[in-house]
Amino acid sequence: MSRVGKKPVTVPSGVTANVQGKTISVKGPKGTLSLVVDDRVKVAMDKGEISVDPADESKEARALWGTTRANLNNIVTGVTQGFERKLEITGVGYRAAVQGKNLQLALGYSHDVVYPIPEGIAVATPKPTEIVVTGIDRRKVGQVAAEIRAYRPPEPYKGKGVKYSDEFIFRKEGKKK
Repeated sequence: MSRVGKKPVTVPSGVTANVQGKTISVKGPKGTLSLVVDDRVKVAMDKGEISVDPADESKEARALWGTTRANLNNIVTGVTQGFERKLEITGVGYRAAVQGKNLQLALGYSHDVVYPIPEGIAVATPKPTEIVVTGIDRRKVGQVAAEIRAYRPPEPYKGKGVKYSDEFIFRKEGKKK
Protein backbone atom coordinates (compact mmCIF):
# COMPACT_ATOMS: atom_id res chain seq x y z
CA MET A 1 0.00 0.00 0.00
CA SER A 2 1.22 3.45 -0.89
CA ARG A 3 1.42 5.76 2.10
CA VAL A 4 1.55 8.79 -0.18
CA GLY A 5 -1.25 7.55 -2.42
CA LYS A 6 -3.63 6.94 0.50
CA LYS A 7 -3.76 10.63 1.45
CA PRO A 8 -6.29 12.69 -0.51
CA VAL A 9 -5.16 15.99 -2.06
CA THR A 10 -7.06 18.82 -0.39
CA VAL A 11 -8.14 21.64 -2.70
CA PRO A 12 -7.85 24.95 -0.79
CA SER A 13 -10.37 27.76 -1.04
CA GLY A 14 -9.89 29.97 -4.09
CA VAL A 15 -8.82 26.97 -6.17
CA THR A 16 -11.12 25.13 -8.56
CA ALA A 17 -10.35 21.57 -9.63
CA ASN A 18 -12.13 19.83 -12.48
CA VAL A 19 -11.90 16.08 -13.19
CA GLN A 20 -13.01 15.10 -16.71
CA GLY A 21 -12.18 11.51 -17.56
CA LYS A 22 -8.41 11.17 -17.33
CA THR A 23 -7.69 14.93 -17.38
CA ILE A 24 -7.53 16.97 -14.20
CA SER A 25 -7.34 20.76 -14.54
CA VAL A 26 -6.67 22.99 -11.55
CA LYS A 27 -7.15 26.75 -11.62
CA GLY A 28 -5.83 29.02 -8.88
CA PRO A 29 -4.67 32.57 -8.24
CA LYS A 30 -1.32 32.02 -10.01
CA GLY A 31 -2.64 30.26 -13.13
CA THR A 32 -3.99 27.03 -14.55
CA LEU A 33 -2.32 23.62 -14.79
CA SER A 34 -3.60 20.28 -16.00
CA LEU A 35 -2.51 16.67 -15.66
CA VAL A 36 -3.43 13.64 -17.76
CA VAL A 37 -3.40 10.54 -15.57
CA ASP A 38 -2.60 7.01 -16.64
CA ASP A 39 -5.34 4.42 -17.30
CA ARG A 40 -4.02 2.28 -14.44
CA VAL A 41 -5.02 4.95 -11.89
CA LYS A 42 -8.55 6.11 -10.89
CA VAL A 43 -9.09 9.72 -9.80
CA ALA A 44 -12.23 10.93 -8.03
CA MET A 45 -13.21 14.29 -6.53
CA ASP A 46 -15.56 14.76 -3.59
CA LYS A 47 -16.04 17.54 -0.99
CA GLY A 48 -12.96 19.57 -1.96
CA GLU A 49 -10.62 16.58 -1.98
CA ILE A 50 -9.13 14.64 -4.86
CA SER A 51 -8.51 10.95 -4.12
CA VAL A 52 -6.32 8.65 -6.17
CA ASP A 53 -6.69 4.85 -6.26
CA PRO A 54 -5.04 2.10 -8.33
CA ALA A 55 -7.33 0.67 -11.03
CA ASP A 56 -6.04 -2.88 -10.43
CA GLU A 57 -3.53 -4.69 -8.23
CA SER A 58 -0.65 -4.76 -10.73
CA LYS A 59 2.79 -3.57 -9.71
CA GLU A 60 2.71 -0.74 -12.27
CA ALA A 61 -0.66 0.52 -11.00
CA ARG A 62 0.59 0.61 -7.42
CA ALA A 63 3.75 2.43 -8.53
CA LEU A 64 1.74 5.04 -10.45
CA TRP A 65 -0.68 5.50 -7.55
CA GLY A 66 1.69 7.46 -5.29
CA THR A 67 3.35 9.21 -8.22
CA THR A 68 0.03 10.50 -9.55
CA ARG A 69 -1.00 11.72 -6.11
CA ALA A 70 2.34 13.55 -5.68
CA ASN A 71 2.03 15.16 -9.13
CA LEU A 72 -1.52 16.28 -8.30
CA ASN A 73 -0.35 17.79 -5.02
CA ASN A 74 2.44 19.64 -6.88
CA ILE A 75 -0.11 21.09 -9.30
CA VAL A 76 -2.34 22.34 -6.45
CA THR A 77 0.68 23.80 -4.63
CA GLY A 78 1.92 25.41 -7.85
CA VAL A 79 -1.29 27.30 -8.63
CA THR A 80 -1.56 28.55 -5.02
CA GLN A 81 2.05 29.27 -3.95
CA GLY A 82 4.33 28.56 -6.91
CA PHE A 83 7.80 27.03 -6.82
CA GLU A 84 11.24 28.56 -6.54
CA ARG A 85 14.76 27.26 -7.10
CA LYS A 86 17.87 29.29 -6.17
CA LEU A 87 21.26 28.90 -7.82
CA GLU A 88 24.60 30.34 -6.70
CA ILE A 89 27.56 31.14 -8.94
CA THR A 90 31.07 30.78 -7.52
CA GLY A 91 34.20 31.83 -9.38
CA VAL A 92 36.22 34.91 -10.24
CA GLY A 93 34.48 36.80 -13.04
CA TYR A 94 31.48 34.46 -13.06
CA ARG A 95 28.20 36.39 -13.16
CA ALA A 96 24.63 36.34 -14.44
CA ALA A 97 22.24 39.01 -15.72
CA VAL A 98 18.73 38.95 -17.14
CA GLN A 99 18.41 40.85 -20.43
CA GLY A 100 14.86 40.83 -21.77
CA LYS A 101 13.80 37.21 -22.32
CA ASN A 102 17.36 35.87 -22.04
CA LEU A 103 19.67 35.00 -19.17
CA GLN A 104 23.24 36.00 -19.92
CA LEU A 105 25.89 33.97 -18.08
CA ALA A 106 29.61 34.73 -17.91
CA LEU A 107 31.09 31.40 -16.78
CA GLY A 108 34.74 31.58 -17.76
CA TYR A 109 34.28 30.57 -21.39
CA SER A 110 35.60 32.67 -24.29
CA HIS A 111 32.01 33.82 -24.88
CA ASP A 112 28.95 34.57 -22.77
CA VAL A 113 26.33 31.84 -22.56
CA VAL A 114 22.85 33.10 -23.53
CA TYR A 115 19.98 31.01 -22.15
CA PRO A 116 16.48 31.78 -23.53
CA ILE A 117 13.98 31.83 -20.66
CA PRO A 118 11.02 29.49 -21.44
CA GLU A 119 7.37 30.59 -21.32
CA GLY A 120 5.80 30.36 -17.86
CA ILE A 121 9.12 30.71 -16.01
CA ALA A 122 10.49 33.87 -14.37
CA VAL A 123 14.21 34.26 -13.78
CA ALA A 124 15.62 36.98 -11.52
CA THR A 125 19.17 37.91 -10.55
CA PRO A 126 19.07 39.78 -7.21
CA LYS A 127 22.89 39.71 -7.16
CA PRO A 128 25.25 39.01 -10.07
CA THR A 129 26.18 35.70 -8.39
CA GLU A 130 22.63 34.55 -7.59
CA ILE A 131 19.88 33.26 -9.87
CA VAL A 132 16.27 32.70 -8.74
CA VAL A 133 14.04 30.56 -10.99
CA THR A 134 10.29 30.76 -10.21
CA GLY A 135 7.12 29.38 -11.79
CA ILE A 136 3.94 27.40 -11.15
CA ASP A 137 5.03 24.12 -12.78
CA ARG A 138 7.46 22.26 -10.51
CA ARG A 139 8.86 20.10 -13.32
CA LYS A 140 9.58 23.09 -15.53
CA VAL A 141 11.23 25.08 -12.70
CA GLY A 142 13.49 22.14 -11.85
CA GLN A 143 14.34 21.51 -15.50
CA VAL A 144 15.31 25.14 -16.14
CA ALA A 145 17.46 25.22 -13.00
CA ALA A 146 19.17 21.97 -14.06
CA GLU A 147 19.85 23.30 -17.57
CA ILE A 148 21.42 26.50 -16.16
CA ARG A 149 23.53 24.45 -13.72
CA ALA A 150 24.68 22.16 -16.56
CA TYR A 151 26.53 25.01 -18.33
CA ARG A 152 29.21 24.92 -15.59
CA PRO A 153 28.60 22.31 -12.86
CA PRO A 154 30.57 22.88 -9.65
CA GLU A 155 33.97 21.25 -9.58
CA PRO A 156 35.28 19.55 -6.42
CA TYR A 157 38.70 21.22 -6.10
CA LYS A 158 37.95 24.96 -5.90
CA GLY A 159 34.15 24.77 -5.87
CA LYS A 160 33.84 26.97 -8.98
CA GLY A 161 30.67 26.75 -11.04
CA VAL A 162 26.90 26.99 -10.74
CA LYS A 163 25.33 25.12 -7.83
CA TYR A 164 21.96 24.93 -6.11
CA SER A 165 21.84 27.10 -2.97
CA ASP A 166 21.09 24.07 -0.76
CA GLU A 167 23.66 21.82 -2.47
CA PHE A 168 26.82 20.72 -0.66
CA ILE A 169 29.94 20.35 -2.80
CA PHE A 170 32.26 17.69 -1.42
CA ARG A 171 35.70 19.28 -1.71
CA LYS A 172 38.78 17.27 -2.68
CA GLU A 173 42.36 17.89 -1.73
CA GLY A 174 44.67 18.88 -4.57
CA LYS A 175 47.99 17.34 -5.60
CA LYS A 176 50.71 16.98 -3.01
CA LYS A 177 54.28 18.04 -3.73
